[in-house]
Amino acid sequence: MQSLYYVMAILGCGDDGTACQQVRTETVRYESVAACQAAMAGALQRSTDVSFPVVQAACQRSGVMTADSTPRRRG
Repeated sequence: MQSLYYVMAILGCGDDGTACQQVRTETVRYESVAACQAAMAGALQRSTDVSFPVVQAACQRSGVMTADSTPRRRG
């Protein structure tokens, strides 16, 4: 069983959109990357207090991934 989810990182960047650093992580956990991406606009609107010229968001995988160790038959 996998308990994999996505979180949204808020990034502060330089004027040209590079040299970004993570400034916070949203507290909401998303079940898919699509759900995370759909929530980006709202998260960016809530992040107007970040002291960087450019603010971006990125969805990142988080949680625990487990390997399936069940033997498989070849053939």
